Amino acid sequence: MSSISTLNADLHCHSVVSDGTLTPEELAERAYANGVRLWALTDHDELGGQARAKVAAKALGMDYLSGVEISVTWMGQTIHIVGLGIDAEHAVILEGLRHTREGRSNRAQMMADQLLKVGIPGAYEGALHFAGNHQLISRTHFARFLVEQGVCRDTEHVFKNYLIEGKPGYVPHQWAKLDDAVAWIKAAGGVAVIAHPGRYKFNAMQMDELFKHFKHIGGVAIEVITGSHSPDQYKTYGKIAQQYGFLASRGSDFHDPHESHIDLGALPHLPDHLTPVWSLFQ
Repeated sequence: MSSISTLNADLHCHSVVSDGTLTPEELAERAYANGVRLWALTDHDELGGQARAKVAAKALGMDYLSGVEISVTWMGQTIHIVGLGIDAEHAVILEGLRHTREGRSNRAQMMADQLLKVGIPGAYEGALHFAGNHQLISRTHFARFLVEQGVCRDTEHVFKNYLIEGKPGYVPHQWAKLDDAVAWIKAAGGVAVIAHPGRYKFNAMQMDELFKHFKHIGGVAIEVITGSHSPDQYKTYGKIAQQYGFLASRGSDFHDPHESHIDLGALPHLPDHLTPVWSLFQ
């Protein structure tokens, strides 16, 4: 880790343990082959892949940070908080995530009921086939089912026409509280990062409140370079990181070789003037 800002670190991706399509071992191999030298697997609300990911990274000689992406409801919207460097066996975060996962199955059934009303039967069973683990059934699994059925051409088309607010299949859910998610991450010895802030539909005042409150409760970083941001947003959130005193993170948010906007390790480097979140782990 001699050149800290140019280190190829990918600290956000998903495996079959949540809504990705590759195993932790396959992700490790893909990341390493693409030049990643510091990696974190951050499955949604689930730590079940951490031991496998760590072993696979170590076998390749790649540095590893245990991670998770926690679903949070804040101001009536869903946001995501990444935890990095956590103890993946810590009782506090394990219990918190267990509570967060509860209710996914009921929500999924309600989503399927809505899709049935617009002439799409079998959505629950179809999504469950893609999910494998019924506790972690998600919108992404429904999206893959809709593509498989020929309802939509790809998952991007799905998320413009289904499963979002105002469209068939959308069911709101009360996820973890922001304060709780950050507390779980801190209890497990990790650092809390706001994932892809450019995706959230808050106004400027709400975003300011989010950043200030996140900082107040012990949040440490925001994702600046991420597969969900445009090049203009790299600059915007780089400035915001400096403005609020956040460290900067980098992660592809990779889910699948065919669905994801960018591959593991393929993002631009962090700008030199930002302090990388991984500086805390050197």
